[in-house]
Amino acid sequence: MTMVGKQIRLERIKNRDTGKMVIVPMDHGISVGPIEGIIDMKKAVAAVARGGANAVVEHKGLVGAGHRGKGPDIGLILHLSASTTLSPYPNAKTIVCSLEEAMKLGADAVSIHVNIGDGQEKEMLRDFGRISYEARNWGMPLLAMVYPRGEKILNEYGVEYVKHAARLGNEMGADIVKVPYTGSPETFRQVIEGCGVPVVIAGGAKMDSDRDILEMVKGAMDAGGAGASIGRNVFQHKDPEKMTRAIAAIVHQNVSVDQALAILA
Repeated sequence: MTMVGKQIRLERIKNRDTGKMVIVPMDHGISVGPIEGIIDMKKAVAAVARGGANAVVEHKGLVGAGHRGKGPDIGLILHLSASTTLSPYPNAKTIVCSLEEAMKLGADAVSIHVNIGDGQEKEMLRDFGRISYEARNWGMPLLAMVYPRGEKILNEYGVEYVKHAARLGNEMGADIVKVPYTGSPETFRQVIEGCGVPVVIAGGAKMDSDRDILEMVKGAMDAGGAGASIGRNVFQHKDPEKMTRAIAAIVHQNVSVDQALAILA
């Protein structure tokens, strides 16, 4: 029965026809505060829902502030991890929400953030193992955001580090793994080939060029990626709805970058 429940929930955070997903994380408020684009959560969620996003990522306190309401439905991924940029240890993520609480809030999936290579990696892996067990036990899909960040990491976008991060998420029991893009379809294909569950790319820091964002998404999809999980480059865009629609066109319709750029015109 738990597998049936998991399948039903997974269908709420992806496109049922393509099996791919466009996720817009909006969990930045804890780490960096009420930044531009997510001050008004209801407006932010409504825009990406109209643009065709399959799900958003939120922290528990803002679920009622923006997730449900008028307009198209959109899946809810509740984020269980947190840290702040004000901390001496910003890469050390702490569990701040339980799986039970996420279920009570109506989550369609949960997510956890782990930074491998950090000095507190062992604590994050311990939490990952516990959440993975609970999620599997209750049929709750688990998205693992696994990034190579820490003292031993020379380049967090390096393919050797990223494919290790993706494989770790797979072996720890995640249903979907989110990792940085490695810069080319050829290198990112190595990440996909080494991971037995769907892989989506992170959006990273705010970019100056729409083409750069869309080329990153296209490269990941050409490599066999399962979609994109892009936050600031969507909700801080001058037109979040159109940017979401452009990304969704690449992910779900396999359009070219130029065709996607035309959506933004």
